[in-house]
Amino acid sequence: MDQTEMFEAERPRLVGIASRVLGDHAEAEDIVQQAWLRLHRTDAEIESLPAWLTTVTTRLCLDRLRSRTPVPVDDLGDLAPDDQVDDPADDVALADTVGIALSVVLDRLSPRERVAFVLHDSFGFEFPTIAAVLDTTPVAARKLASRARAKVAQPHPEDRLADWEVVDAFMAAAKNGEFDRLLRLLAPDAAVTADDAAILVGTPPRIDGRDEVATFFNGSAQAALPVFVGDRPGTAWFHLGQAKVVFDFTVGDGVVRAITFRAAPDVLAQVVRRDGGDVRD
Repeated sequence: MDQTEMFEAERPRLVGIASRVLGDHAEAEDIVQQAWLRLHRTDAEIESLPAWLTTVTTRLCLDRLRSRTPVPVDDLGDLAPDDQVDDPADDVALADTVGIALSVVLDRLSPRERVAFVLHDSFGFEFPTIAAVLDTTPVAARKLASRARAKVAQPHPEDRLADWEVVDAFMAAAKNGEFDRLLRLLAPDAAVTADDAAILVGTPPRIDGRDEVATFFNGSAQAALPVFVGDRPGTAWFHLGQAKVVFDFTVGDGVVRAITFRAAPDVLAQVVRRDGGDVRD
């Protein structure tokens, strides 16, 4: 197997790592392509191509995260000597159980915390390997992962997720075809319903259950745009600049509990575009 074939064999794994670290599939594809270009240009002797590609891809992700956070962050500077540092290896991987936290709360971690947490809890990398990627010590890498998981598991009150963050995370997962992420963002008894006007334009009248709702949205809603429906964050399908069908979300405890397709004129009249939690100018 030549180098190109070996890289293509590793590509899905690398995209998976970059997608989880960055939270954006398109960015992840770009990062992995950059890793390929570096591989193509390097003259270094590579002992293990998978390990080399993992390190390069993760460091490129780290650079991308730092570009989003221009103010330097001292990842370990405020960790008091007597702070108890949990060992993530002692627990079930939090990355598979925190649901919406991975969609949004990861954005609130420092870049090095995020990388350490994702590499360990999502992909099972050992701390010496993570330390090499982050150019730090295994002890420091363990502390970064431990502090990250504490922030994810027990966010401060001021870090409680806003409903619009849940809605936007759900729609991003739908558009990117991230089925597992959709499942984590849905309550077990989630349901989709529709008003009469929406049914007339082709929406399903009802979908029941998390798996069925996730299947319906997986890879769909590409043209939906973020809106407010009155004071509720939602999304809407637009045609020629006009909202035609509203996706009206009911959110509770950080997950989507219900979605109602609405196309009644009085509902459409309440629709305004938004950017995040603010009305779009």
